[in-house]
Amino acid sequence: MQYTSFLLPLSLLSNFVFADPDYKERLDLQPLNPASLLASFSFWSNASLQSYEQQHFKYIPRSLSQILQHANTRELHLRFSTGRWDDESWGPRPWGGTKEGGTGVELWAWVEANSDAASFARWVTLNNALSGLFCASLNFIDSTRTTRPRMTFEPTGDGANVSLADLYLLHGTLPREVVCTENLTPFLKLLPCKGKAGIASLLDGHKLFDASWQSMAIDVRSVCPENGSECSIEMEQKVDMVLDVDRSKRPRDNPIPRPGPSEGLSCDNSKPYAQNDACYPSDTNSGQSWTIDEIFGRPIQGSCLAEDSQGEARDSVCINIPHEREVYTAGNAIETKNEAGTRRCFAFPASEPFEMILSHIGPQTYNVHSKPSLYASRSFTGHGQERGGVQTLLTNTSPTSAISFVYFETLPWFMKPYLHTLTARFSTASTPDPNIIKETFYRPALDRRRGTQLELLVSVPANQTVILTYDFDKAILRYTEYPPDANRGFDVAPAVIKLLPPFGNVSDQSPQAPEYIRTSSLLLPLPTPDFSMPYNVIILTSTVMALAFGMIFNLLVRRFVGADEVEGWDFEVLKAKVRGRIALLRDRALGKGKEKKMQ
Repeated sequence: MQYTSFLLPLSLLSNFVFADPDYKERLDLQPLNPASLLASFSFWSNASLQSYEQQHFKYIPRSLSQILQHANTRELHLRFSTGRWDDESWGPRPWGGTKEGGTGVELWAWVEANSDAASFARWVTLNNALSGLFCASLNFIDSTRTTRPRMTFEPTGDGANVSLADLYLLHGTLPREVVCTENLTPFLKLLPCKGKAGIASLLDGHKLFDASWQSMAIDVRSVCPENGSECSIEMEQKVDMVLDVDRSKRPRDNPIPRPGPSEGLSCDNSKPYAQNDACYPSDTNSGQSWTIDEIFGRPIQGSCLAEDSQGEARDSVCINIPHEREVYTAGNAIETKNEAGTRRCFAFPASEPFEMILSHIGPQTYNVHSKPSLYASRSFTGHGQERGGVQTLLTNTSPTSAISFVYFETLPWFMKPYLHTLTARFSTASTPDPNIIKETFYRPALDRRRGTQLELLVSVPANQTVILTYDFDKAILRYTEYPPDANRGFDVAPAVIKLLPPFGNVSDQSPQAPEYIRTSSLLLPLPTPDFSMPYNVIILTSTVMALAFGMIFNLLVRRFVGADEVEGWDFEVLKAKVRGRIALLRDRALGKGKEKKMQ
């Protein structure tokens, strides 16, 4: 059985979630397979444009709003991501990839300014302010990590009272940034209930960053309805994670996996067994049973602003499972099922905790997911410390229709590609095909000033694989430009792929929004000097300087006096002892001592 995805397109979702103009939140649970669970936390806040400009803040946080106003930012998109989305096992990406970023931190924004220089100055101001707000290294997004995409991103808002000629799009990435609890805490503080109530109470750092893949997204935009009513500012926060069910169910005080007793194993009895201690795991359709407390470590602590403008409770938790599957809830929860028989939602009061128990009784609960429209993988080629190459494999999974997309890469300045070596060919051919790349935008790098920007408009026929390749040279850095772990390599930002409609199954003729795919980041090894040689020079120089300084300091500071000037010394007795010793040594040398002994 195959079910439709519960992740609505962005255009339909924006019209659905803001029926109540203030605040809404929802948790969507999607079993991907018996071992994985996709949990999507969504938070929507809304405010009128007039109250926003007058700094009357209710659900739009003041800390973020004043930063955007100070930097003249009309639209903001911020992403924190870790892990890799497994297309083959989990299917298409949630929300069409629009709420996903590359590994590390990714930021792009539309800034209002009069010139490129003024827009970049405001971009730097925005990065520095967001760096302090989210405890991230966004202040390191300088000119070498900033690009201005031409075809990849489009504004999702309306840009009230702003001319498009005065809006500048700037994009920056930090693939080396490690996302951790320090970034989650400011994210939760932007919510009305600060993570103390509602579905945000499940966002624990131990569970979130133990996920196989996770992404945090913040989007701020302005929307003006077509009927001419007042414009509004919308802020959308999302947390998507893929949890391993078995690993999440382990108790925190005993996280090490240990084999259970043989009596608790589910074995396939249709296979022959030579011994009683053997067991083939059964591939049953019953799925796994779990509870919210087992997966997230706690139940939902009530609801946060769960009533709409009419005072009725709204759906806060939804799960995609067939109606035949048994689901139990604790508390006065109201259940709502859809007509397709694949989805149910629960609304619960704010004063009671909510617990949901998914039984193992019933048909399988994970969807037979559809294939993504495009598979993409990128890797390095070549060897040595002087030059190398990049190879990208792009596979169109549709057997009937071609697919067009924009391929966008941001390369560091010390990675110098040769544009004349850029080729595109089919995997079944050995010669390049000039009809694959329709359009090219290339912005070369300047040493220590800006990176390389490459945007390609590519078309791949049905059921074909295209291989993009190009060569590059590796620059030699100054020794002060290397990080502390220089031998690890340098992170190269993931490539961004924007799928242009139509793609996939378009038999229903419904409007499609662009989808996004991001490849994994790359690790580039550069020629690394022997940092032990400066260390040896420093040690040798320090030793010579210490010896020279000690001798000179000794001569300048020490005071020489005669022996007879020292108090407590009898100089005559000392001279007598010295004369006696000298006479004894002289007698021994002349042999007088031996003559006295013989006599």
